[in-house]
Amino acid sequence: MAKDKTLYVCDYCGQESVKWVGKCPSCGRWNSMKEFRTLSNSPSRGRTHSLVFSQGNGECPSPLNQIVADSEPRIDMGDEELNRVLGGGLVPGSLVLLGGEPGIGKSTLILQTVLRLTDKKVLYVSGEESARQIKLRADRLGTHPQPLPVKEGSEESGLLILTETSLEHIYTQIEETQPDLVVIDSIQTIQTETVESSPGSLSQIRECAASLLKYAKGGGVSIILIGHITKEGTLAGPKVLEHIVDAVLQFEGDQHYMYRILRSIKNRFGSTSELGIYEMKHDGLRQVSNPSELLLTDDREGLSGIAIACAIEGARPFMIETQALVSTAAYGTAQRSTTGYESRRLNMLLAVLEKRVGFKLATKDVFLNIAGGLRVTDPALDLAVIAAVLSSNGDMPIETDVCVTGEVGLSGEIRPVSRIEQRIAEAQKLGFQRILIPSFNLKGINPKQYKIEIVPVRRVAEAVRELFG
Repeated sequence: MAKDKTLYVCDYCGQESVKWVGKCPSCGRWNSMKEFRTLSNSPSRGRTHSLVFSQGNGECPSPLNQIVADSEPRIDMGDEELNRVLGGGLVPGSLVLLGGEPGIGKSTLILQTVLRLTDKKVLYVSGEESARQIKLRADRLGTHPQPLPVKEGSEESGLLILTETSLEHIYTQIEETQPDLVVIDSIQTIQTETVESSPGSLSQIRECAASLLKYAKGGGVSIILIGHITKEGTLAGPKVLEHIVDAVLQFEGDQHYMYRILRSIKNRFGSTSELGIYEMKHDGLRQVSNPSELLLTDDREGLSGIAIACAIEGARPFMIETQALVSTAAYGTAQRSTTGYESRRLNMLLAVLEKRVGFKLATKDVFLNIAGGLRVTDPALDLAVIAAVLSSNGDMPIETDVCVTGEVGLSGEIRPVSRIEQRIAEAQKLGFQRILIPSFNLKGINPKQYKIEIVPVRRVAEAVRELFG
């Protein structure tokens, strides 16, 4: 009878140890060593790197200039937003991990995408839902795949549904059907016979992901894994799971809002700064090609505490509404609350206002909200945050045809931002009459080529005078 071999693996960096230690010797995190059990005579021997790096059978190293790398065309997913985040499409033989909160729409996004791939054979493996549930969801989405002819004379659908949790049985069906794309929903439900532990455990997720990576690279089959996230907002399972896959996509958004954001956390074949925006509807997810018009309030006339910022996420500029509310602290201690914006960044901007401009906000509650349930990380949003806070503090509305962009430094200076020409063009396209930009960004551009009035500012005090007189 085979004996179990026990290792302890760091949940963050993948460091292995034969005994448990409180602090990881590699990354220095406490209580991150998790127990990892496998059979001593299993083919993988309980070590992920034996699967990851043993792509060939005794191959010798080759000179770089002798390796032929043909530019294989990417798979068009039929979704412009998804193609943009992936870097132009899905690379054949790649392993992609899509994570998100339960109920956010991960399965809906992938299902409606593969339903459009009528020229590809797709194997959809579900360990959470039955085939009937998937059929009902496909009917609700209103997209039906065209049948693909097979040699036997019968017709077989371009989308094949398999309800299975055994990795070995999944490989058997892949060999029989020979699909172009495999979807695993979700990786936490898959288990392999080489590891004696329950599905979703550290050892199961690690071994299954490593085995799937080896199969994807060896067979040239693209595999999409769907994964859950923990209460802390990170992908469930070992951190080494993110190191194994080629791309990590995160699907996020507030369930009380209709908008969903698809971000790229890791991408070996493209940029990680790209972003896709969707609108959740009763019949699935709709691509939002122009988010600016949807994120702006139609009637802002006479409303204080609202500033329009021109932000850029990835390569896409869009106008976003920044809302602030400043009121007297009711309980003595001032509150600072943010939605869609980093709270520490807000505290820094409030300190700049008090130190450099002279506004006393230490005894006032400040609430900040990014309209539409979005989470924006562009530092060019700083000037809009300050404008919204001062507008609410003095109950002074900002003109509806004015937008701002700029990063605020600790000295109260307005620092330059990237891609200023794209921001100005987006503001002009949406009908704004004035835009406040950092003075340094004025170099290299010709203001006369734009119909919008460009107002350069160097300090926060100058921006306050331009906005409120």
